[in-house]
Parts: sequence; C-alpha cells; structure tokens
Amino acid sequence: MVSAARAGWTGRLKLGPIWLAAPALAFIAVFLVLPMLRLIGLSMQDADTAAFTLSHYQKLADTPVYMRILGITFRISALTALFSVLLGYPLASWLAAMPDDKRNKWLFLVLLPFWTSYLVKTFAWMIMLGDKGLINSILTGTGMAEDSVSLMYNELGVIIGMVHAMMPLAILTMVPVMANVDKRLSLAAGSMGARRSQRFWLIEFPLTMPGVAAGGLLTFITSLGFFIVPAYLGGRGETMLAQIIIVQVQQLVNWAFAAVLSVMLVVAALLSIWLYDRFFGLSTLTSASSAGGKTHGQWLRALGQKTLAGLAWLTSPFDRLGGREDGRQPIKFAYVLVIFFFLLAPAMIVVPLAFTSDRALTFPPPGFSMRWFQTYFDSAIWISATIRSFGVAFATAFAATVLGGFAALALARSDSRYSRVIFGLMLAPMIVPRIVIAVGLFYLMAQIGLVASNIGLIIGHTLLAIPFTFIAIGAVLKGYDWQLDDAASTLGAGRITVLRLITLPLLRGGIIAAALFAFVTSFDELTIALFISGGLKSTLPKQMWDDMYLQLNPTLAAVSVVILVIVTLMLVAAQRVQKS
Repeated sequence: MVSAARAGWTGRLKLGPIWLAAPALAFIAVFLVLPMLRLIGLSMQDADTAAFTLSHYQKLADTPVYMRILGITFRISALTALFSVLLGYPLASWLAAMPDDKRNKWLFLVLLPFWTSYLVKTFAWMIMLGDKGLINSILTGTGMAEDSVSLMYNELGVIIGMVHAMMPLAILTMVPVMANVDKRLSLAAGSMGARRSQRFWLIEFPLTMPGVAAGGLLTFITSLGFFIVPAYLGGRGETMLAQIIIVQVQQLVNWAFAAVLSVMLVVAALLSIWLYDRFFGLSTLTSASSAGGKTHGQWLRALGQKTLAGLAWLTSPFDRLGGREDGRQPIKFAYVLVIFFFLLAPAMIVVPLAFTSDRALTFPPPGFSMRWFQTYFDSAIWISATIRSFGVAFATAFAATVLGGFAALALARSDSRYSRVIFGLMLAPMIVPRIVIAVGLFYLMAQIGLVASNIGLIIGHTLLAIPFTFIAIGAVLKGYDWQLDDAASTLGAGRITVLRLITLPLLRGGIIAAALFAFVTSFDELTIALFISGGLKSTLPKQMWDDMYLQLNPTLAAVSVVILVIVTLMLVAAQRVQKS
C-alpha cells in the first residue's frame, strides 16, 4: 500500500514540460502579483492604526477633482484607442495583403516608431505643435492662419501625441489576424454580385474583428497608465490618473491613496480584458487566427449583422473610390503614405535639429554643427546614464529571454489544464498598466533595499520584457518540428542534451530576435526608472525626462538621435536574425 501511494505521488510530481515555466511564474508572482496584492491591502489600511478601512475609497468618491480626473483618463484612453484603430486599420489591411517578405520590409517602418522612446516622440511633437513650432510656422507663413493656432497644452495635443504613440501597437496587433483571413471568401461574394462595400462590411470586417478588438484593448489599457504625453503636451484639463499617482508617491508620500488610484486602473484594465475574453477569447491576443471567438447571443449577433448591413448601405456610394478594376488602389495608397509620414514625422524632425548651429530649437536649422553631440559626449552625467542603460538592457535581455523562452517552450510542449492560467500570467506584465507595476515595485523594493540600484532596474525591466520574449519565441515554436526532438530522444539523448544540441540551435534566430526586443524594451523604458532609480541611478530616458522639465535644448535632440540610432540598429539586427 505504501509503495503504491508513493508511486502515485511520484507520478503526480513528475517533471513534465510545464515545469519549465516555473522560474518565470515565480518571478512574476514575486515581483508583480505580490506587489499588486500589497497595494490592494494598502488601499484598505488606515495609515496610523493599520486597521481595515474604506475611507480612502470614500475620499476618492467624495472628491470631485479625482472623479473628474478619472473621467478624463477614461475619455482620453478611449479616444486614443478609437482613433488608433480607426486610422491604423487601412494601413494594417494594406500590409496584410502583401506577401510575407514584402510585408516585413514595410513593417519595419511601423516597428521603428513603436520601439522609439516615448520621450523622443513627445519631444518631437513639442517642437512641431508649439506656438512657434513647425506646424504653426507653416500655417502663418503660408497665410492659412493669421495667428498661431493652439495645438499644444490642450486635449488636441494630447490626442495627437497619444495616437501617434499607440497606433503602431494597434497596427501590429491587427496585421496577423488580417493576414490569415481567407481572401477567397470576398472574391466568391464578388463573383455573385456583392458590391465592394458589402464584401468589406459583411465578410472582411467581421473576420478581422478579433484583431480590431485586440488592438483597441491593448491601446486602451496602455493609455490608462500613460503620463509622458499628457505631462508635456496637455494642460491642467488633461491631467491623467498616472500623473496623480506620481504626485501622491513622490511629492505627498501618500501611499494609501496612490494604492487606491492604482487599484482603480487595474480594475478598469481587468474589466476590459474580461469583456474581450467574453466575446473573442484571450488567445487571439497572440494568435494569428481570427477564429476561436466565443459564441454570442442570437440577439447580439442579429444586431451586429443589421448594423454592418446599414454601414454597407451608407458607404455604397463610395464603392468607386475603393480602387480600379486592375486591383490598384491609389486613394488607399495615398492614405497609407500619409499615415507613414505621420508615424515617422518625429524622427524626421529630431534628426536635423540635433545638428543645428543655433541654441534655439528652430526648424529648419539655420546652420550645421556637431557641438550638441560634443556636449553630450563631454557630459559625465549623460555618459554615465548611457552606460547604465546599456548594462541594464543587456542584463534584462538575457534574463527576460531565458524566463520567457522556457515558459514559451513549456506551453508549446504541454497540454496541461493549467496552460490557460500560465498563458494569462505570462501576459500580465503587458496588461497591467505600467505605472501600477512601477508603484508596486517601488513599494516592495523600498522595503528590501533595492531602490536606487541596478539590480532593482534589471528586475523591473525584466518584468516588462518577459511578455515580449514569451510571444516572440512562442511564435517561432508554432512552426517547430517536434519530431526532431522525439527522434533524438528515441536514440538515447536526454532532455538537456536535446535542448542544448537540437532545440536551441534551431530556435536561435527567434531567441536572438526576442533578446533584441527585450533590450530595446529596457533601453527606452522610463516608468520603472522614474521610481526605482531613486535619482541616483539615472538611465538615459530618466536623465532625458529630468532635462526636459528644465528646458528644451538641442542637446536633447542629440540624445534623441543617439536613442533612435541604437533602436534602429537593434530592429535591423532583429529582422536579419529572424530571416536567417
């Protein structure tokens, strides 16, 4: 009896593939789940007596200014998600229709602004949208406006900056789903007399809806915790919740109320995810398939069909504008070029300004000079921040690739009933608003002595990078031939030997690409650095953030160019590695 029971326990504890995810899950549990639970507990704890209380939530409900800021945050986030998907949909559709090789070349122009530092992009928009900025100079110089138009320090400026920052994420989310839509369905409908508007609204659009919803979900959640763009492009009327959280922690040291605001952001994010999962299923966030959505109620399906039929009728007069009979779509192509120009505009503006001979940021520059790069390289503060960013990014790339890679391998090789839970936990750092992660980590690391340390920065950046490495390596594993591993095992090779000599070499391209993406994620990250650096261990984005508060100057443009060059080189390397 004893031996039988022992054999049963041995069978249950047998180390299967799913255990490869244990290190990543432990890391996420300690540095994400635990801090979130502590924040929830802190939000319901009296600051003096440590007793249970809901007074902090009562304060939130009773204070009109906080409720107004909460409404502003939701409104700006919703508008950002709406315009990011709406404006990015035609470009995503255009990219999805291309052959894979050609599509990857054009996707580079989407990846570049996606991975470019938010600070660099915001800095560029400040130059373009200011009262004496590029756009106003063009408007007044051409006589289109008698006086400067207010484009900044208002909601318009915030929406422009936010949509520019979020649109690449929406496009990159929609393209895989659109690329897997069966084009023969639309062609068959056309052969049976369906108009262009009917084919789009009744066939193509419903099949791409999971990608559209996923793009909207991710942009909305990311926007909830955004603070860089509203801090520089918005006014008091555009203050978002993340900015208030920073004030509560860094200036007022009111941890309890900061925890309440953080919980509100997390609840909003979780509610959005729950709604998405109810209709489409979370797997479509990373799957290229547009199928797999959950069953809708009959009344909702009927309502959706009637709405789409109405849209098809309303847009039918514009069918002739969609393209010519030979398949060319000049209007769509012109629109695509405009969107690409919008996405690349910050880089096109920042680079010339870095070489200006003037002390003021005027466009076009009056002359050429390398003085601002010399100022950067001669500054001990800037060089120290740069070296620290490189060191932290390399360590982050290694740690995130190992943790995310083994977790992806675990799910690819396992059919465990816990796979869905593990999948959700691996994506959690990407889903929870980044400002909430930063506050939770800061509270934890302040107690264990890791604030103002490189280790603290590496831990925080690794946490943010794990979902990207998990998704990147998981995508490569979908096309992996596991029969090679099985054949090696039947010849007597152990699991470690198979992993070292067969699996890892064949996945080398995807692993290196994932590491490069993790490097970029760390190198231009600000939110974690803003809290964990403690003002003593500044990274390049943190130093740039501090200088932007003091004065906009050409040195910042030179630093922006340095960041752009590094990000571009990493993306080019990642693309070449993936092709090899």
